[in-house]
Amino acid sequence: MPDRDGTWWARLQAGLHEYYAAPYRRGIARAQRDEEDLLMLMVFSESLGVPNPAGFHTLELMPVMYDRFHDWHRRMGMERSPLEHIGCC
Repeated sequence: MPDRDGTWWARLQAGLHEYYAAPYRRGIARAQRDEEDLLMLMVFSESLGVPNPAGFHTLELMPVMYDRFHDWHRRMGMERSPLEHIGCC
């Protein structure tokens, strides 16, 4: 019997969402992380010595990406920060 305030319906919706979304959650998270890694590479490519034709446009994203730079370079297998002006380690 449904509750008057609709909690039964909300619980059913949450349960169905979990049932259908759970098998794909890991794959979606991995794809999102890969896209973020590519974006980080594009933003910091000029600093790493890789020519980037879109360097002028990605330059304004650098301050936003600084706080995630440490996690990125550790995930890419670099022990220390490859950039001299970012001393995160």
